[in-house]
Amino acid sequence: MEEDSLTAVSEHPLSHSADNGTHFTPQQLVAKAIAPVNPDFLRPPPLRSSSNTLKDATSTANNDGDDKAGPSTLVKEKKSKRQLKRERRQEQKSTRHLCPEIAKTGDVNSCRYSDKCRFSHDIEAFKSQKPADLEGECPFSGAEQLCPYGLACRFAGTHKEGVPAGSSVTLKRCSEMNGLNKDIQKLLWKNKMKFPKADSKLKELGLLGHGKSKLRVKEDKENAVSNDSVVADRTCCSETNNDLDADLEIPVEVPEENGEKEGTFSSDESRPLKKSKSLSSGNFHSDQIDNGACMIDETIGEGHAPIESEVMNDIVLLDSDASLKPHPREKKLIDFRDKLYLAPLTTVGNLPFRRVCKVLGADVTCGEMAMCTNLLQGQASEWALLRRHSSEDLFGVQICGAYPDTVSRAVELIDKECVLDFIDINMGCPIDIVVNKGAGSALLTKPMRMKTVVEAASGIVDTPITIKVRTGYYEGKNRIDSLIADIGNWGASAVTIHGRTRQQRYSKLADWEYINRCSSLAPDSLQVIGNGDVFSYADWNQHKDECPKLATCMIARGALIKPWLFTEIKEQRNWDITSGERLNILKDFVHFGLEHWGSDSKGVETTRHFLLEWLSYTCRYIPVGLLEVVPQRLNWRPPSYFGRDDLETLMSSDSAADWIKISEMLLGKVPDGFSFAPKHKSNAYDRAENG
Repeated sequence: MEEDSLTAVSEHPLSHSADNGTHFTPQQLVAKAIAPVNPDFLRPPPLRSSSNTLKDATSTANNDGDDKAGPSTLVKEKKSKRQLKRERRQEQKSTRHLCPEIAKTGDVNSCRYSDKCRFSHDIEAFKSQKPADLEGECPFSGAEQLCPYGLACRFAGTHKEGVPAGSSVTLKRCSEMNGLNKDIQKLLWKNKMKFPKADSKLKELGLLGHGKSKLRVKEDKENAVSNDSVVADRTCCSETNNDLDADLEIPVEVPEENGEKEGTFSSDESRPLKKSKSLSSGNFHSDQIDNGACMIDETIGEGHAPIESEVMNDIVLLDSDASLKPHPREKKLIDFRDKLYLAPLTTVGNLPFRRVCKVLGADVTCGEMAMCTNLLQGQASEWALLRRHSSEDLFGVQICGAYPDTVSRAVELIDKECVLDFIDINMGCPIDIVVNKGAGSALLTKPMRMKTVVEAASGIVDTPITIKVRTGYYEGKNRIDSLIADIGNWGASAVTIHGRTRQQRYSKLADWEYINRCSSLAPDSLQVIGNGDVFSYADWNQHKDECPKLATCMIARGALIKPWLFTEIKEQRNWDITSGERLNILKDFVHFGLEHWGSDSKGVETTRHFLLEWLSYTCRYIPVGLLEVVPQRLNWRPPSYFGRDDLETLMSSDSAADWIKISEMLLGKVPDGFSFAPKHKSNAYDRAENG
């Protein structure tokens, strides 16, 4: 293992020589976790501190020297929710926001809301201020359906002529699935959804209703007789343990009805349970996926009229037999061995990015972490994290919750509404807002709760349940080795171990020696997946050779920086990829993004935003041809260097202004007043909130 990059590296290395004239060898640079770039490509030291680069870049959206975009103007007046809502309504009514129905059909009379519509109906005014079309073809030009954005599409000039704008197709080729049906969403808003399987299992475990107090009694007993690994050093991170027993929720307003309390679930067993039907046109069975495409019917079901929400008093997820006796069939199995597994990644691990990784060789993909309570409240933004593309042939979703009731109900709902191959429960997230509510890494301090969460979730569905953990909560207090033998008995099919504790975050190298020890202690029925610092095929080979029982390695930040890592592993080579090839990968992402988020102005800017988030990671890649020691390690800090061509130099920049230039090469000029700062501050090497 090399010395930790954050304890031995200078703040921003700019050359291979110290101020006193001492020159460092490549081996010395590697020992200091500084990338040994060929001196011929190194830049001279800048005249100002690089720490101001990002701050200055966010104020130079169009790079035109306009002082109006300076940092002093970023402080805005705080507005009330009512005022913000009123401004949104006024903005929607402006000519820049044409009614979607009119945009699609081109007919001003096609909107059923007429004058009451909150969008503009002035087609000519919209056309007069609409930005110029972007270069290239409409991303929907090759589909069997017409472009759903019509006149609002930024590629409208490439639309086929002679086809009625309002034409519709009963059967259409679908590339995405796992959408939430509106009627079910309304029931979730009103807390009227029933979860008979989950409630039955919770009752069996003594966790339903007042059973929650029983769980806490069990936890107290277990903590009293356990070793001091959890209690020791608790004061060093006391701020994260203020309220671990509080209910997990990121607050969301949910409408109440009939005086029912927010966040409660109906458990009335007196009503006869209704047999569920497929209610969402975005739901499919696995056997309906064929060659990356699926055919769907826009009707609710054959011979059935659409269900009106006014007459839907209740929908239950399962048949009337809600008993949880052992299922006669064996549980579905999923084999992770030797498969290239793309980790669930916050923000950047979106559907278009996963499609890029699939093209480049990823075998297993997983959606971004979704909070169970937000799913149960019907939040559309949270359900969007569960979307799946038909090219993702081995796909799972990751959820996060603090208690077995919320997790099991979310699992039951997801299993019914979504097409997936496994459900992963996050028990390792280090982010404060999650940990402070008792979820993520906080569960590592409560093994009894970990057990009941996994038992409740795995006992109600045939879909494999996997979990993702860290080595422990407190640094120096690893504890997964003491639980690994039991995790399989709880019902988990696989466990992913991130080789760092919660306190370490990403500030030290992953402890693969500990991962291997846990893998050797695991029963044969439990697959162990290692996670941390895999950045080359050599890293992959080393971890697989050191521990034959390890099923596979999960790839997280390595894929963010160079998504062609999957290709390198499969082809067993260090790919000296050119800047042009890297640009083609970005073009694929943009194309996939426009398909996913839309080809109108809003979709273009959403695609741009996520492209910029990704570019805040890719700038850390150092081309193979510039290194004196190959391959690059994930903890190496790159010095400032020139590339072999102008595009490669531009791609190596850690300036947001240069990332914006790259986005303009693919998506046209940014809007006036545009600025960007990365969400996760990826250029600070110790603060990547992913994996």
